[in-house]
Amino acid sequence: MNDALTTSPPDSGAPSRSPPAVQRIIKIRRDYNSWVASETMEDYALRYTPQRFRKWSEWRVANTAFGAASFLILEAVGATLLVQYGFANAFWAIVATGLIIFLAGLPISIYAARYGVDMDLLTRGAGFGYIGSTLTSLIYASFTFIFFALEAAVMAYALELALGIPPVWGYLICAVVVIPLVTHGVSTISRLQMWTQPVWLLMLVLPFVYVLMRDPGAFAGVVHYAGELNPGGGFNLHLFGAGLTVGIALITQMGEQADYLRFMPVHTPATRWRWWGGVLAGGPGWVLLGVVKMLCGVLLAYLAIRNMVPPERAVDPNQMYLAAYEYVFPSYGMAVAATALFVVVSQLKINVTNAYAGSLAWSNFFSRLTHSHPGRVVWVVFNTLIAFMLMEMNVFKALGEVLGLYSNIAIAWMMAVVADLVINKPLGLSPKGIEFKRAHLYDINPVGVGAMGLASVLGVSAHLGVFGPMAQAFSAVIAMLTALVTSPLIAWATGGRYYMARSSEPGAATAQAGEDALSAHSLSRCVICERSYEKPDMAHCPAYQGAICSLCCTLDARCGDMCKPQASLSAQWSGALRWVLPRSIWQYLDTGLAHFLLMMLVIVPVLAGVFGFLYVQELRPLAESVGVSAAALRSGFVKAYFALLVIAGVVAWWMVLAHKSRQVAQEESNRQTHLLMQEIESHRQTDEALQQAKQLADQANQAKSRYISAISHELRTPLNSILGYAQLMGEDPSIPPHRRQAVSVIKRGGEHLLSLIEGTLDVARIESGKLTLNVKPMHFADGVREMANLFELEALAKGLQFHFETEGSLPVVVRADEKRVRQILINLLGNAIKFTAQGHVTLRVRYAREMALIDVEDTGPGLSDDERDRIFEPFTRANTPGVAAPGAGLGLTIAKMLTDLMGGELTMSSTPGVGSVFRVRLFLPEVRLAPGQDAPEPAASRPRHGYAGERRRILVVDNEEADRELLVNLLQPLGFEIRTAASGHDCLDLLAAGLQPDVILMDLAMPGIDGWETIRRLRALGGQSQPPKAIAIAIVSANAFDKGLDNDAGIRAEDFILKPVRHSELLDWLERHLQLRWLAQPAAAPVAPAAPAGALVWPAAVELQALRDMVSLGFVRGILNQLDKIEKAQPECAGFVAGMRLLAKQFQFEAMGRQLDTPAGAAK
Repeated sequence: MNDALTTSPPDSGAPSRSPPAVQRIIKIRRDYNSWVASETMEDYALRYTPQRFRKWSEWRVANTAFGAASFLILEAVGATLLVQYGFANAFWAIVATGLIIFLAGLPISIYAARYGVDMDLLTRGAGFGYIGSTLTSLIYASFTFIFFALEAAVMAYALELALGIPPVWGYLICAVVVIPLVTHGVSTISRLQMWTQPVWLLMLVLPFVYVLMRDPGAFAGVVHYAGELNPGGGFNLHLFGAGLTVGIALITQMGEQADYLRFMPVHTPATRWRWWGGVLAGGPGWVLLGVVKMLCGVLLAYLAIRNMVPPERAVDPNQMYLAAYEYVFPSYGMAVAATALFVVVSQLKINVTNAYAGSLAWSNFFSRLTHSHPGRVVWVVFNTLIAFMLMEMNVFKALGEVLGLYSNIAIAWMMAVVADLVINKPLGLSPKGIEFKRAHLYDINPVGVGAMGLASVLGVSAHLGVFGPMAQAFSAVIAMLTALVTSPLIAWATGGRYYMARSSEPGAATAQAGEDALSAHSLSRCVICERSYEKPDMAHCPAYQGAICSLCCTLDARCGDMCKPQASLSAQWSGALRWVLPRSIWQYLDTGLAHFLLMMLVIVPVLAGVFGFLYVQELRPLAESVGVSAAALRSGFVKAYFALLVIAGVVAWWMVLAHKSRQVAQEESNRQTHLLMQEIESHRQTDEALQQAKQLADQANQAKSRYISAISHELRTPLNSILGYAQLMGEDPSIPPHRRQAVSVIKRGGEHLLSLIEGTLDVARIESGKLTLNVKPMHFADGVREMANLFELEALAKGLQFHFETEGSLPVVVRADEKRVRQILINLLGNAIKFTAQGHVTLRVRYAREMALIDVEDTGPGLSDDERDRIFEPFTRANTPGVAAPGAGLGLTIAKMLTDLMGGELTMSSTPGVGSVFRVRLFLPEVRLAPGQDAPEPAASRPRHGYAGERRRILVVDNEEADRELLVNLLQPLGFEIRTAASGHDCLDLLAAGLQPDVILMDLAMPGIDGWETIRRLRALGGQSQPPKAIAIAIVSANAFDKGLDNDAGIRAEDFILKPVRHSELLDWLERHLQLRWLAQPAAAPVAPAAPAGALVWPAAVELQALRDMVSLGFVRGILNQLDKIEKAQPECAGFVAGMRLLAKQFQFEAMGRQLDTPAGAAK
């Protein structure tokens, strides 16, 4: 486990401190390599087997597991027991071995099949804990490579016997040939077992049938065989116990059976008998055949010895079956070939299981130690290489001694698991079911670890003769009984609190058995690898704040067991020492020296055990064979031991220092993280406050904008009539001269009010970011001179001198928003002239490097320091005594805002009593003209008295009658045919009735549907009816804020004309869109033909009223039908009908209404 992120429990006597900052974990998506990601190759090596993967039949799973019973070591064990202990002792040892393994294997098989867990996961949940089962994984892995080596060695001897291949090469061939069969997992292994099972069973039975047929008395004397260690023959309790110890080592085979049984489908009432039959056959059922095979080994060994094979070679399965197959085939060569084939098939069947189980065990072992998992395939190769090395060491000759020592540890492990399954769980001393996830388990559970440890110590001690020869013989039984007794005792003593480190989250699923599992296991997505797994394979991770799969949880090294801080290995170890040691020593437990001493307490006995085993098992016989004395040999071993111990001590001290360094670095990182998190939290609170303030400011700004927009609309609507008619009256030559002054006053007052409204709107638009610039070529030099000429007259009228100075040449054309540049100059020059009582005003312009530098200097009263700081604020005016001038105080504010919006700079300097200077810097790129190209002429004001060409029809849509009449009075004298509509619905009705105007002037704020919706419907109507020509649409509205905003009606900013309508702006727009050519002189307007006044005959009152109703509705077809009716009934009204029909075809409904309302019509 990674305890770099964990902290040891604080001293209870120490003063309380603020809790350390928790390391924040950033989620990083984990991508597994192709071997791990492939379910076929990986076979859920580190995780629970999901329901969706358990789709095989009960028979296929059982057949795959049962195929592992083919290993010939069973015959070798039986033969070894016969040769060493005699028949009587071997027989009863084999029977007792089979009974013990069957009873122990039954609960293991049931739980593995029921919960879909392999032997390692089963051990975790059966009392060993997450890290505690790491030790059993190592035991299990060692079992697989030891038996792999033994089985492969048997197969190599068969190759040597049949083909003459030397054992060195035979070992390599037997090891390598297994790898491709195991890499693709249980699917390939299942097919191999299925194909080879009939052949193997036939070749297993066939030699015994022939032996009994040809020599019925071949095995008659086996019951009297005494054995090498039992000269007197008969049953010997001591030898029986020794034989039982050797046989019980085979109990670890139950782990390999469990690795297959985890693929058993879910148990349901419909499959009850098949499920139980499959579990028994694939689980403990192999022991029944195993007992038979061991007894067959006894018989075959006796047969080989009877045929003059030496006893030390008679235990070799090759020699056993060769002796039997000589009864089957008369040719020795054929017997050898059949023996080799049978041995190769048998050993391949078992070694694929050994390699497969070993890859699972190594995967679980290293994944917990290193927090990495390169894939099960890597550990297949690793396990095979270890077995190959053992074969090269010729371990087959030490079979009896190796199994005798190993059986004590194996039986201790297995019986500790069995005790938890059959005693603790039924008694309620441990939780029901199997919990295997790291997030929910203590690292060490003293129930299983303690029971196995105590049983192993007693068993190994007894095996080494510490308790006498009888206990030595029954060492495996001692280990078995010790584990069975101590496991429930420890569980009872601890109250079972070390099984679960935390309770399951609400709604979380655990591994379930039975038919409920079919519906309970929905999928959940892992936040790390982003794959979906069944709920029992998932746990909530507080470090990553989400569900995490068991594999990602196993491999994570950054969380520091945040989900179970009290259940980590370091916390448990520290707590155990505090429980044992006195309080005065607690302060030294977390020092580097204490950690070093603890490591050496583990290293010293481990090294001693390794050297002692090597000395006893290998080097002593070698020393005796070359004549080396035992004292000299021991001296050499002791020196080597102490030398290696010194090296191990140096390495251990380096590891302690490295761990301390990591711990200090982690603590510093945690402190920095804590400070950083505090700063982040402070910034977050500040940001929230700023966001709230910004939101309030935006709301206030929006409210202000809505208020200004509403006030602007309400003021512009009547102002449109005031200024509109003032312009018309000012252009009317019939107005008497003494009234022109009054009209001029009205116009100036309206324009002042309009400038105040537009200034306020400009400020609001700029502040809200809704003001856009219309950049296009501008005649800069001419425009500046025009402004100078304009304000020179105004200055002279006030008695001021006006100076216009240019430095260098000014560009003819630049790219700029001409309206906004003029607005800046007008505000600055107007402000200077307004507040200057005497002296002069100077406009100074220079242009260099695309930058226009404009200075406006005056000799006014100047500004104080306080006034200079506030001069650009809205509605701010100078408080200079003796100077009073009209204005709203927005001119400089707008100039400043526009300059900033255009990317420029507006500054000012002022001296009280001397004057002020305003300086403007604007980026105005020059438009380069091609050689020979003339600059475009600026639009000049010219008289407009009509236009040439065909008459154009304009539809005015506005709910205000005064605004409609103003546009009619402006445009109709110029020769336009005007139709009006008071709402959007009226507009659409006219268009639907056949009116085809060239231009529509649309208001926005109207009852019913507004102008935007009317335009949308008009576009849709045009798309359906395919009109012969496009209709140009302009917005004529007082809604100033809508200008320049994006819209879905296709209206551009230049198509938006604000009220009050400037006549020149509207006429310029019509000129552009209708390609008009204005007439400089008035032309006679076309007059509709009409009957002479004296000859005009009006229809009867009833018919006339019906015609008025049709005209008021604007129903063209109804009007024409009514006129046809009048013409038919009263032919004398033909003149009246002709005039009205002409007006109706021109949609002149208002003109018709006026004529019908004349006294002549009203009299009717």
